Amino acid sequence: MLPLDGVRILDLTRLLPGPFATLVLADLGADVVKVEDPAGGDYLRSTPPLAGAQSGAFHALNRNKRSLALDLRRPEGAAAFRRLVRRADAVVESYRPGVLDRLGLGYAALRAENPRVVLCSITGYGQDGPYAARAGHDLDYCAISGVLALNGPPERPVPLAVQVADVAGGGWPAAVGVLAALRRRDATGEGAHVDVSMTEGALALLSMPLAMAAVRGTPLARAREPLAGGSACYDVYRTRDGRFVALGALEPKFFAAFCAAAGRPELAARQLERDGAGPRAELEALFAERTRAEWEALAAAHDVCLAPVLEGDEPRANPQLAARGAFVEVETPWEGRSLSGVATPVRFRDAEAPRRPAPRLGEHGVEVLREAGFSPDEIDALRLGGVLGG
Repeated sequence: MLPLDGVRILDLTRLLPGPFATLVLADLGADVVKVEDPAGGDYLRSTPPLAGAQSGAFHALNRNKRSLALDLRRPEGAAAFRRLVRRADAVVESYRPGVLDRLGLGYAALRAENPRVVLCSITGYGQDGPYAARAGHDLDYCAISGVLALNGPPERPVPLAVQVADVAGGGWPAAVGVLAALRRRDATGEGAHVDVSMTEGALALLSMPLAMAAVRGTPLARAREPLAGGSACYDVYRTRDGRFVALGALEPKFFAAFCAAAGRPELAARQLERDGAGPRAELEALFAERTRAEWEALAAAHDVCLAPVLEGDEPRANPQLAARGAFVEVETPWEGRSLSGVATPVRFRDAEAPRRPAPRLGEHGVEVLREAGFSPDEIDALRLGGVLGG
């Protein structure tokens, strides 16, 4: 039995933050019904590159879910959704603040149908404040939070290569928020409206650096912070064969262990020289003496905080990731192939996540409506009226 077996989630989200949150919940056993616009569905379905009929990205984020294509802009569609809410545990949405209310599906309307329902709203800036209605994407949220300013060389910040605000600032807080609200509901019988701001989620990643900067009395500065290229003991170095390794020996005992293993024990005493910058030139020359594979072998032999920088498809061949089942293959008959994905990192040792393929648009619409008590005539009327797609 998976931990969320029996939990029903209605998912109104699209693109990345919300679908990632509901993917985590689906992989843990929740019945996630993806409610999509009949005219194309989630935008991610058509985002290149396509794996066939749909996007590879869509497949990666929407396995183990069902799809209901319902036009919520039509009164009949909104009314049908409110009926679905009566049997739902949670609704997850990522519209701008106010959109659900205009559709007649705001928290008050959902609560009137089901006082126990949890509504989780994921937005760029939160449900209130002067930026609440602004458009934005991950890069903007990282910029406002201060995360972007720390990334890159001294001359200028550069975009982060992964969507930090979307996943770490939006998807994960949303999943945690839903579970926390459900836990409280089980104790009190009352639902909740969970307000997730991706900007604030990104800001939370700076909790420790900001506290340290406040204590020392100087603001955070790009390429000068210990974890942002400011410390030689915690950085990336080029090897003899033009590859790279990551040295993460931040604590003195780990840096001393690395220096001893590399045959330069005298460098350990210089870790904090030059205001904490350390012996960078010496380390650059040292790493250039051996290949990446040779440094990887040294790290394995001496248990030091050093790892190869894996590039391209190399992580798939990594023995640790392979042993843990970090990558999954999902048979997707309607694409005529098996599609790869990344396993949800929350694992239960006695239960394994299912591997059902991402759904076709509206694939489970009739099934979901029947479960909610809709009669065949009602379902036919929704379909004939253009409200139900798929």
